[in-house]
Amino acid sequence: QLQFVESGGGLVQPGGSLRLACAASGNTLNYYHIGWFRQAPGKEREGVSCISTSGTTHYRNSVKGRFTISIDNAKNTAYLQMNSLQPEDTAVYYCAWGYCSEHILASDFGSWGPGTQVTVSS
Repeated sequence: QLQFVESGGGLVQPGGSLRLACAASGNTLNYYHIGWFRQAPGKEREGVSCISTSGTTHYRNSVKGRFTISIDNAKNTAYLQMNSLQPEDTAVYYCAWGYCSEHILASDFGSWGPGTQVTVSS
């Protein structure tokens, strides 16, 4: 079973970049499908990106071309590189393991980390 701790969030201006990290323990994370999700105040959790054990990636349409999901096996850490950040990207970001499909469904994932806050504001 994987346990995650997210980091890398913070305050950034529109157009800026952040790289979120999801440090895993308890197992080798490349045995699992990994997903990144986010939740803004008053809104439901939504899928951002996920990566399967085969390396196939999926992104929600609003982040395609801006965000990149990756895994560093040596560090047993998953990353979400976020570029060209926009105010609507403001949310708490979570990583989790589960099943990665093109729909990036929160219901297909579990064992969430505690999350890291991303705030995009001028």
